[in-house]
Amino acid sequence: MKRILILILAYVFVVSFTPVDKPLKIALLKYNGGGDWYANPTSLPNLVKFCNQNLGMNLDPDPPTVEVGSQDLFNYPFVHMTGHGNVVFNEQELDNLRAYLVGGGFLHADDNYGMDKFIRPQLEKIFPGTKLVEIPFSHPIFHQKYDFPNGLPKIHEHNGKPPQAFGIFHEGRLVVLYTYETDLGDGWEDQDVHKDPEEVRLKALKMGANIIRYVFDH
Repeated sequence: MKRILILILAYVFVVSFTPVDKPLKIALLKYNGGGDWYANPTSLPNLVKFCNQNLGMNLDPDPPTVEVGSQDLFNYPFVHMTGHGNVVFNEQELDNLRAYLVGGGFLHADDNYGMDKFIRPQLEKIFPGTKLVEIPFSHPIFHQKYDFPNGLPKIHEHNGKPPQAFGIFHEGRLVVLYTYETDLGDGWEDQDVHKDPEEVRLKALKMGANIIRYVFDH
């Protein structure tokens, strides 16, 4: 408990004393287990650029990488993780991630196809007894600057299942967003990587911008 309290206070200190004109930072989450946490290297930089140009935000154009168990995690109000394979959080990492989320942080996990069976049990370990729940289409995250009345856009087909957004709520606040069967991160990548039509990439970027806007407004 003492460790968690210290980490929460550290997070509050960082947020409170960050100059208002200093770029806000988001980060890519590095995790253990063998999954390719480093997939989609152009995704976050492209999403940041889109948010800065279209939402008038001041996000650092070069998102860093942060490890789950690092105290540096508390420097970033928003962290994104992706991959195709295994994910493992040890007890220290779970404690750190839990303190980060309780202190105001936000985790977005995006299944890059093949991550689902590994990430679900790990996310549900963060707050024992709490399950991922499907987020309704009426939730504000789908209705920021861009309106998605039917929820997540479908970027890549994979198994042909409908895209779904799941969340973990802590004291009424959405702290974890898990996006499944949509592949938003692929849509954020450079166009020549996946050869997606521009209108498909634009849907992915707009949904990503909604997530970022929601996090910084709530």
